[in-house]
Amino acid sequence: MRSVKNIRSFDREAENAALQSEFCIIGAGAAGQTVARHLAYHGREVVLVESGLNDFDANTQELADGDQTAGSHNYYPLRDARLRLYGGSTAIWGGRCAALDPIDYERRPWVPYSGWPVTYEEIRPYTKEAFRRLGVVPASSLSDLGLDASLDASLIDQPLWAFDDRAERFTSTADELAGLGVEIVMGASLTSLDVSENGTVGSAVFRNFQHAALTVRARHYVLATGGIENARLLLAAAPARPDGLGNGRGLVGRYFMEHPHARIGEVVPSEKTKIGAGSLLRLFPKYIFRNKQRYAPALRPSEAAQRERGLLNTAATIALRRREGQPQARHQRLIASAKHGLPATKLFRRTYHSLKQASLHVSAATYPRPQAGRYARKQNTHGLFVVARAEQAPNPDSRVLLSRDTDRFGMRKARLDWRLSEIDKHSARGLVECLDQALRGMGAGTALPSPWLDDPDTLWKNDPLVSSHAIGGYHHMGTTRMAATPSEGVVDANGKLFESPNLYLAGSSVFPTGGWANPTLTIIALALRLGDHLAAQR
Repeated sequence: MRSVKNIRSFDREAENAALQSEFCIIGAGAAGQTVARHLAYHGREVVLVESGLNDFDANTQELADGDQTAGSHNYYPLRDARLRLYGGSTAIWGGRCAALDPIDYERRPWVPYSGWPVTYEEIRPYTKEAFRRLGVVPASSLSDLGLDASLDASLIDQPLWAFDDRAERFTSTADELAGLGVEIVMGASLTSLDVSENGTVGSAVFRNFQHAALTVRARHYVLATGGIENARLLLAAAPARPDGLGNGRGLVGRYFMEHPHARIGEVVPSEKTKIGAGSLLRLFPKYIFRNKQRYAPALRPSEAAQRERGLLNTAATIALRRREGQPQARHQRLIASAKHGLPATKLFRRTYHSLKQASLHVSAATYPRPQAGRYARKQNTHGLFVVARAEQAPNPDSRVLLSRDTDRFGMRKARLDWRLSEIDKHSARGLVECLDQALRGMGAGTALPSPWLDDPDTLWKNDPLVSSHAIGGYHHMGTTRMAATPSEGVVDANGKLFESPNLYLAGSSVFPTGGWANPTLTIIALALRLGDHLAAQR
């Protein structure tokens, strides 16, 4: 093994420098680290370059700034929507792990622009390996945990998230990767790609705030900087391609997707049976603990219901929440203010993770008794609500563009134009209708759709009272989608840019569709697959 001296902080260097390697991986988040480790295992030379440092830095984070177009669905400020540090946004990742379903990979006739150029079975071995590497024991259904699914399976599927509860998993790997032979450079931001006429990347130039340049020459390059930044860099970092590298068909930046959140319905317990709020909460527990592994059940339309009713693979949970129009609880305002307003330093993250673990222990011991009691006392202010973590349909008008403003390196910032579609709203209503039928069938109550679902002037409505992430999951997907042909996407089934023989993309920007599952597990699975493909290149 090489020495851990292979870790280099370029942020304070004042002189220009150069490196040469077989592979240059740009971005040290979950995707970039996974590819780098995989190649190192195969004895390949790797340089891993990260814009951020090993902890939060306000000046570096400012490079994530951007704006939104007029008419765009409101989103988080872009500077707060992802982190620039070693490990990327996984530094504040909630640890939710779930695999995409077989239907997510299909070309669904009722979902325009759906369909992956790879199959569920092709990705499945890498998904299993991703679970193993995270130390997470997956469970695909309640029966896997010895529990009975209470709802009619022809209407509602009840899948599970499994949690990786190890905080800072990807922020503490630098010494390990350097020991494997990976050359790690932090504090170096990509500013330009030297591209030949046929799209070959000859070198990548990175800069720091001291005006020094680092030039990396490699045989193969992997861009793994996130769903927004991957698109921005393709559009802005190749001077020889003023319209964008890989953008010959105008597809770079298009099909931006999130998992939008919303209050989509209310569950009302039946007055004719003994099933009350407490019993309903037991039907829909927040967490299930088995052998030190934490799970969270979800609700989604069954595959049959999706096909029959033309629905997306939208997920939801049942939770006790304040009714719309009620003031937000003071402690919730304080937590949200601290979580989103304070810098994500190691000290802050350590404190946040400690408080979160303490909260989980309380949840494991007491849920759902206090919640049921509060519901009984405060039915005028609280209710059992259906909270969506929705799949968004791919939409070419939903996109990442370039702003007129520039960052400290003179590069144009990102501009987001987030657009939802009627099928997103239709699918939310369809999920509530399926849940309503299932609850009525067991005599447990009803599910009433939220009023905004019947408002023709409202395409989607976020609600700060139902989630600390009221708008979406910070899941940026689809802006450099993979496809079978250049007319349908930006990269091929292996993540290679159609318009370049040696530039690859990794991360959720290559997702053609988002499904119901959080993207991190699939990001790791695809990075493992890409690592296999690249390791075979000679």
